[in-house]
Amino acid sequence: MALKLTSLAELATVDFDDIIDVRSPAEFAEDHVPGAINLPVLSDAERAEVGTIYVQDSPFKARKIGAALVAQNAARHLQGPLADRDGGWRPLIYCWRGGQRSGSFAAILSQIGWRTEVLEGGYKSHRRLVVNSLYERAFPAPVVLLDGNTGTAKTEVIARLPALGVQSIDLEGLANHRGSALGGQGAQPSQKAFETALAMQVAALDPARPVVVEAESSRIGRLNLPARLFEAMKQAPMIQITAPVDARAAFLVHSYGDVIDDLAAITERLEWLTGLQGRERVAHWVALAGEGEFEALARELIEHHYDPRYAKVRTRRSEARVTVTADALDPASIDALAEQVAVAVRSL
Repeated sequence: MALKLTSLAELATVDFDDIIDVRSPAEFAEDHVPGAINLPVLSDAERAEVGTIYVQDSPFKARKIGAALVAQNAARHLQGPLADRDGGWRPLIYCWRGGQRSGSFAAILSQIGWRTEVLEGGYKSHRRLVVNSLYERAFPAPVVLLDGNTGTAKTEVIARLPALGVQSIDLEGLANHRGSALGGQGAQPSQKAFETALAMQVAALDPARPVVVEAESSRIGRLNLPARLFEAMKQAPMIQITAPVDARAAFLVHSYGDVIDDLAAITERLEWLTGLQGRERVAHWVALAGEGEFEALARELIEHHYDPRYAKVRTRRSEARVTVTADALDPASIDALAEQVAVAVRSL
């Protein structure tokens, strides 16, 4: 049997024990259906080999060699990851287009006696739903922007809002990037994987209620925000957080602990700013980092780099603003700040 998805929200309700992506590891790594596990029936090298034979030699020969490889890999999965599945196990299988790879693996599993279904259209059908959600439809809920200069705990506030009854999406969390010059948090997802994660959160929104997102440019690190979302953000009302520089510096030192622990990494990121700040100032900042004077470094970055850049951006905006203020940014103060933001959202 084949399952046809008509909306992304259906994925949260499908009744399967496992969703299995049988595409190659590289295909899976770029993007996949949320919650899927990867049991490839062709490795990256095998897929390339079969494709080359198909084009340069013979489609029949390619299918014959491919079938042998699929059988070998299926046996390995049955003896390994699937060895503990009982007779009532029910999997959903998909490949790129819902064709030979998923069909072959599903046939083997069905012959064992498992109630196996394939995803009609494969990964491509899921991808079409993602594209339709983010690029072809208007953003479904009213957007409220949470703004504030660097170090005002915007991400932490956004994380607390759902517990206060306010919808929010953490765009920087989905992008695995803090959205600043020193904001890398390791490898970012692919553009497609970012869009899949975002589309799943969008699908879960109540369109009658506003959703809070952090004020961002059209890019977070190397990832692009979908145009429909960014247009909604440009038209959205704004709540702005303000806090003293010293509180923000202390907060940055705490929240950027992963960077601070790696002097080579922070030196490299500071040196990216040479074109904007000049060699002398950047050398001074590198020296502060080397001496462990991280709060002093954070204050100088706030005063000489982050705040002036934010000020330039804001001169190009005319949105109405509601301002909320925090005197400190310790956990209890951020809890109180989130409550202020929640009240402000409801007042808009």
